[in-house]
Amino acid sequence: MFGVQTRKQMLAAYEPMADYGFLGPESVSWKVWSHPTSYVLGFARAVTIEHFDPNLAAAVVQSGGVKYRPSTRYGRTLRYFAMQLFGGAEQTARAADVLVKVHSKAVGHDPVTGSTYDANSSSSQLWIHVTAWHSILKCYEMFGPGKLTEAEEDRFWAECAEIAQLQTIDPAQVPTTRAEVHRYFEQWRPRLAASEAAQDMIHFIIPLDVALPPSMPGWQKRLLAPAMWLMSKGVISTYPRYMRDMANLQQGRVVDLVALVGNKALHKLFERSMNARLALFELLAPQAVEIAAPAILGIPPRSDRVWGVREAQAHFGFDIPAEAHHDVREKQRDRVFKQGVKPSDEGLVESEQHIGAMDPAHVPATSGAAGF
Repeated sequence: MFGVQTRKQMLAAYEPMADYGFLGPESVSWKVWSHPTSYVLGFARAVTIEHFDPNLAAAVVQSGGVKYRPSTRYGRTLRYFAMQLFGGAEQTARAADVLVKVHSKAVGHDPVTGSTYDANSSSSQLWIHVTAWHSILKCYEMFGPGKLTEAEEDRFWAECAEIAQLQTIDPAQVPTTRAEVHRYFEQWRPRLAASEAAQDMIHFIIPLDVALPPSMPGWQKRLLAPAMWLMSKGVISTYPRYMRDMANLQQGRVVDLVALVGNKALHKLFERSMNARLALFELLAPQAVEIAAPAILGIPPRSDRVWGVREAQAHFGFDIPAEAHHDVREKQRDRVFKQGVKPSDEGLVESEQHIGAMDPAHVPATSGAAGF
C-alpha cells in the first residue's frame, strides 16, 4: 500500500513556505504539534470533546457537514490547524479571515439550551481553541515523549495565546498556564451537555474510520482496522471519567492499558519512520500535508521571518477577526433569526482555495513522500 521514498525524494515533493509564520522551529509548539501523536489521537480527542458544548453540537448537527463529508471535513479542519502552526503568515492570516465568513453561516437556535448560537462568538472559539491545544499536549504526554519541562510548558501556553489571535477570541480570556487551563475546564463543566446530538456525533467520529477516504478499497480498510481500533481506544483512554460517562463510552482499565502500551509503540514507529509518518498524514488529511510536511521535514522557508499575529494582520491588510466581516455576519443573522430562512453559503466556495476542497472527489490524490 505504501511506496518507500528516500529523504531526497521527500524533500523534492514539497514546496517551502513563504516564511516561518507565527511560531517557527524554535517554538515548543512546533515540537508538540509536529509529533505523530497529533495527527489522529490529539486531533480526534479535540473534535470529539468539543461536542459537549451544546452550542457547537447544534451548529455541527444543523450544518450536517460532518455526517455527509466526514473525510474532507476532517482534512479541512486539520489543514487549518496546520496553517496556524506551520503555514506562512500571509496565507494563514487570509485563511483565518475567510473562516470568519464561513463561520458566519453557523448561527441558529440551540434546542438543548433554548438559546441561540454563533460560531464566531469569542467563547465558542475559545472552547475549540483550548480543547485542541490541551488535547494535542495531553496525547503528546501520554503516547509520545512525555511531559514538557516547566519552561517549555510556559512557552507552549504563551504560544497558544498568540495563535488564539487568529480567531474571534478575546486574548485576555486565553488561559496561559496548566493550572489556568484546568480551571477553565472546571468552569466549563456545568455548561457541558451529554445531549443526544453530542453522543451521536462522538460515537460517529470515535471509531476514526470516518476520516478514511471514501474511495479507499475495502481490503485496505480491513488492513488498517487493527490500528484504527487501537487509536480509537487510545482517544477514549484520555477522556476524564466524567466525560466518558457523558459520552456513554464504556472502557475498562485493561483496555486503557492495552491502548497506552500499543499506542506508545505505534507512535514510536511513526516517529522513527518518516515514510510511515507522512503516509499516515497523507492518508487521513491530504489537504494538510503540503502545509505540515515542510516543517516536519525541516524544509526552510523562503524567508526566515517569524511574525506576530497582530503584526501580520495589519501588514497584509486583514482586520482583527473579532472586528471582521460584520456585514456578512449581520446578513446571516438576519436571514436566520428574522427571515426564518437558511443562511447563505457565502465564504464556503472562497474557503476551498485556502482550506481545501469540500467535495471528496476534488481532493488531490496523495503524491508526496508516502507514494500511495
